[in-house]
Amino acid sequence: MSVHRVAAAAGFVCAVLLVVNSARRAGLLPETALTHAIAPFAALAGLLAITGIYLLIRGTAGALGLVGYVLNSAGLAGAFAIEYTLHFVFPYLGGGTVSGLLAGGTGRAFLITSIVLLVGVLTFSAAAVRSGMMPVVAVLLYAGGMVPGALRSVVPLPVYLGGLVIAGIGVAWMATRLWSAEGVDGDVVVSSRRPVRPTG
Repeated sequence: MSVHRVAAAAGFVCAVLLVVNSARRAGLLPETALTHAIAPFAALAGLLAITGIYLLIRGTAGALGLVGYVLNSAGLAGAFAIEYTLHFVFPYLGGGTVSGLLAGGTGRAFLITSIVLLVGVLTFSAAAVRSGMMPVVAVLLYAGGMVPGALRSVVPLPVYLGGLVIAGIGVAWMATRLWSAEGVDGDVVVSSRRPVRPTG
């Protein structure tokens, strides 16, 4: 399986997990050990998908694409760490301990991660649109959904959850485009057609 298709598969997994996480938080799915255990991996799968998308668009995305990819990737990696902490660390600590952590350095780290993710998503999305290699509506859905997704602590819960679903649709759409990519050789997409030999 090609790198593009591995990344595309990760994008589909990311989209499904975003919808599942939203449904769980909204009370549409039960709170179980499984639904909690898989929750952090939406961000990790998204990181893999974004990497594949960048490999596809980097030839036309320029420096903006590289900056956006680095920031978006850092934000998603941080989001994975935050979700991991929320699901596998904080539940085993006392309420006072958690409040103390959030009021101190841990809370500031969460805030910085959110800012990096927000800036990265917007920058990467602008580069993806400019590259002309991703469906514009899909990119806009990803960007529009991830804005409240990155601002989870300052937006109402329904807005946050709706944003995750919208972002999931955008990711799945971009993953479909990534799945259909024929391949990459360096910075350009390689066509499966044979080159035409000059005559004479």
